[in-house]
Amino acid sequence: MKLFSPFYRRAMVWARHRHAPWYLGGMSFIESSFFPVPPDVMLAPMCLAQPHRAWHLALLTTLASVAGGLFGYAIGYFAIDALLPWLQESRYWPAYQTAVAWFEQWGFWAVFIAGFSPIPYKVFTIAAGALAMTLLPFTLASLIGRGARFFLVAALMAWGGARMEAALHRYVDRLGWATVAALAAGLLAFR
Repeated sequence: MKLFSPFYRRAMVWARHRHAPWYLGGMSFIESSFFPVPPDVMLAPMCLAQPHRAWHLALLTTLASVAGGLFGYAIGYFAIDALLPWLQESRYWPAYQTAVAWFEQWGFWAVFIAGFSPIPYKVFTIAAGALAMTLLPFTLASLIGRGARFFLVAALMAWGGARMEAALHRYVDRLGWATVAALAAGLLAFR
């Protein structure tokens, strides 16, 4: 059943759109403070579609993400008391508690790891502000962590280029169903 290939074709068309960098920058900004979808889902197809612009797109994503992280920091710094009731009821509460514990123990390195890894970076930006982490180390850790992540994604996609785009197009449905099966098995195993 070819469910994923139409989505893939549409994503590649959008990735070549003349306003796509603006959308990527906006998504990168809001993801760092409150939006749940990581910018990698836009960055990867854009780098595949335009490998000659991969470094530019990675830089744009990094800078917009760090700016969004500073916005998340401001949310935590100025509005944590108003957010705590919602946060305690949300699925982000365990991650927030982890972020607080990590900050107490590792500070700079907690932000760096959250910036690079799939851990929800937004939770760490808000926690950094709530705990009044010094702004310069927060910003440096964000730049290094987010930059490393997005430049790695851009490099892999640019390296694969047209060959990878064609291979993904050929196997996207199999990969999509394999991912759904793996997620379902993971959920069953977790429960």
